[in-house]
Parts: sequence; C-alpha cells; structure tokens
Amino acid sequence: MHIVTTIAGSDSGGGAGIQADLKTFQELEVFGTSVITALTAQNTLGVTGVCPIDVSFIKKQLEALVEDFPIAAIKTGMLYSSEIITAIAHKIRELNIPLIVDPVMIAKGGESLLQPEAIDALRSTLLPLATVVTPNIPEAETLTGRSIHHFEDMKEVAQSLLQLGVQCVIIKGGHLADPLYAIDYVFLKNGRSFSMQSPRIQTKNTHGTGCTFSAALTAFLGQGFALENAIIEAKKFIQLAIMYNLSIGNGHGPTNHFAYQQHKEACEVIIHET
Repeated sequence: MHIVTTIAGSDSGGGAGIQADLKTFQELEVFGTSVITALTAQNTLGVTGVCPIDVSFIKKQLEALVEDFPIAAIKTGMLYSSEIITAIAHKIRELNIPLIVDPVMIAKGGESLLQPEAIDALRSTLLPLATVVTPNIPEAETLTGRSIHHFEDMKEVAQSLLQLGVQCVIIKGGHLADPLYAIDYVFLKNGRSFSMQSPRIQTKNTHGTGCTFSAALTAFLGQGFALENAIIEAKKFIQLAIMYNLSIGNGHGPTNHFAYQQHKEACEVIIHET
C-alpha cells in the first residue's frame, strides 16, 4: 500500500485539515500519516481558537515518519508561522518525492490561519520545493501581489509562481462569478495550460474543499498517476464530494469524502486547452 503524509492543522469539526485529508486518503486506498502543525477549535460556524504546535515537536513528528515509512507523496495545508514553514521545508528538501502545497491562509468563516509575516517564508522557502501549488484566487493574489480580474491576469499570476520553481500551478476558480460552472485553471512548467470545467453546485456545504482537493491530488500522485491524470481525478473527487455534500451543523457543512468510489464513473470533467 502506498503511504502519503499530510502536514496540516487539526480541525475539531472534522470537515477540513488533517481530518479531511485522512478521510480522503482512506477513500482513495492509500495509507495516510500526519504531522499536526496546529490545533483549531472550530465547527461549521467558524474558528474559535488556534493553538500552534511547538516547532520542535512538529520536526519530531516528521522525522519519525521519514525514519520509518517510504512516503510516496506529501501535502501541506495550514502551516501558520514562518518558523513552522522553515522547519518543514528544511526536512522536505532532503526528500525526492512529490510535494503538494495548499497555501491555506483564511478559514471559510474568515479567520486567519497563516500569520501575515509567514507569507514571505511560504513563497521563498516552501514553494520552490513544490511539485504543485493549489491556491484559490485570493491566495494566488496574496502570494504574488497581483489582482486577478480575468484570464490574462491568471496567466501572469501563474507564471510568477512557476518562476519560483513550482512545477505546476492550479488556480481554483470557486471564487469566480460564473453561475453555471466551477472552472479550475492548470498551468504547467512546460508551457501547457488547460482548464477543468464541471457544473457549479449551489450549496453552502463546502467546508474543507481546498484541503480535500489537495489531499486527493496527493493520493493519486502517491499511487504513481501521471501529473495531469492525477489533477483531473482530483477534480472529479472534489466535484463528487461537493455534489453529495453532508448537511451537518448549522453553518458551512462538510463535503462528502466517501462519494468518489461509488459515483466516479458518472462524473465528467470537461478539459479545454487554454
């Protein structure tokens, strides 16, 4: 069985963070391991507290995994501080495996999950090691200092991220105003780019979508999927997770991490070269 690792925060509500990642890994039949960077007190209504883990203990968690397991791929989520980012990057630099960076900055309810001064460390220390970075539009704007209003802006933002050393940039289009389609844009270091289009699902139950998408991508890459195939399958995974979402709690409920295996044959993602 392939072994993959998530380095992220804990979501006590179970919809995002390492909880979402491990559920996704289970659905995709890879063995999930974890490094917890922070504890959050949260539910579907929002985050009420954040407790970062001591950097030395974060390093111990990752070292324990690397010493014993042949890890096939790693993803990062909530990293919270520049100290945590630097420590994680130092260890990952020694490994020659796919790294998926989900640059988590803001919770669904608007709470900050990354200290402002940590953005530079994320950009300069971790992104150069990344196989794939998966920002949504606000995160992509923050990482590059550029605004995105149309596709040409998106191409320029992606190019600036690729110049940092990232091999592939996926800009998630959930924040776009298109009422009919959810469109994500993929930019590869070799110059190819394409969009992935699927019907937009009208629901408030979208907590943890970014975590879940990047976890699915990590699982597929860990199993040896070619990069473009892994990206498309991860898009199918999150599309089905949103389609069969769970009405749990009184706010933004979670997606359904166990919909893919049952419904994947009926899910279509439309690819357009850009």
